[in-house]
Amino acid sequence: MSWKSLDDMDLNGKRVLTRVDINVPMENGVVTDTTRIDRIVPTIKDILAKGGSPILLAHFGRPKGQYVPEMSLSPLVPSLEAAFGTSVTFIERPSRDMIDALPGDAVVLVENTRFSAMETDNDPKMAGFLATLGDVYCNDAFSAAHRAHASTEGVARLLPNCAGRLMQAELSALEAALGTPNRPVVAVVGGAKVSSKLDLLGNLVAKVDTLVIGGGMANTFLAAQGINVGKSLCEHDLADTARDIMAKAEAAGCTILLPSDVVVAREFAANAANETVDVTACPDDAMILDAGPASVAAIATALDAANTLVWNGPLGAFEIEPFDAATNAAAQKAADLTKAGSLVSVAGGGDTVAALNKAGAADHFTYISTAGGAFLEWMEGKELPGVLALS
Repeated sequence: MSWKSLDDMDLNGKRVLTRVDINVPMENGVVTDTTRIDRIVPTIKDILAKGGSPILLAHFGRPKGQYVPEMSLSPLVPSLEAAFGTSVTFIERPSRDMIDALPGDAVVLVENTRFSAMETDNDPKMAGFLATLGDVYCNDAFSAAHRAHASTEGVARLLPNCAGRLMQAELSALEAALGTPNRPVVAVVGGAKVSSKLDLLGNLVAKVDTLVIGGGMANTFLAAQGINVGKSLCEHDLADTARDIMAKAEAAGCTILLPSDVVVAREFAANAANETVDVTACPDDAMILDAGPASVAAIATALDAANTLVWNGPLGAFEIEPFDAATNAAAQKAADLTKAGSLVSVAGGGDTVAALNKAGAADHFTYISTAGGAFLEWMEGKELPGVLALS
């Protein structure tokens, strides 16, 4: 898929309508985590360096087309100014005349786009209105690219458009991981439920060489093979689906790696009494909470042979010790191989980012996506409206 970046655009003297994701956590009107703001800084600084004026479009929360005072973007101005190193003008009801009355290097923040129901309806009238506010459209919100909204898709079709630096990095990383990857490719997919990742698993078995399945999901696959999983989290009603995925993998030449040994406990609590047993030996009154050391060794062997890794979801109950051991060890292995230059590693999804941060491995992955839904839909092989509109 071809799309333009900021390098391909003449922005001098232009008002650049820039869709960003600054849906940050807040407490008492103060931003508590500036990660999403920090990640758009390169785009804003590049637009300014090229003589452009960024007009920021963003949503906050889910106001459902109503004006909700606590979902206003105005409290974000101090954090944006600190990150950009320049003043930011907040405009509640913008017009082109208001914007053109500002200096040519002004940074403008427009009020929450979702205060209008026309945003989520992708109403052509709203897209047309937004297009009047700028000369060029830049989308730097990959995390909202799976939504066909007026500010992510509609307006992109009405102005010369490009991807911002964060969008560019995201698309390049995903293309390297699943588009035209350097093989062999290993995918690690974990998490609680198979049901939430059916499309993902179905797409991956046709695209990767080895699929590592962990977390509660693995229990469903084990049970589908007739293995007793005791009181473990397990979707027994999806046994046929799990067998179907395994058959598809075999037909595609994709190896599925399931745990060969497991860590079991009688209660789901930190430092609960536990033991490591063969995968076929889970006691009836116990639950599987992590993969064991032999399973981790098998994953490490697969990673040693791989050139590309895509990771989504933890291998066990990573939130509580000691059931974070498998996730931590596998993440550390991937980080070491990436540092050594032998592995391209791309990871994404909410739990994944938290797990890799906890493992101290996130900084050494090639790319970590903060886009939950959009990252998953891309991995599922779906076309994202906000990306398609740029091509």
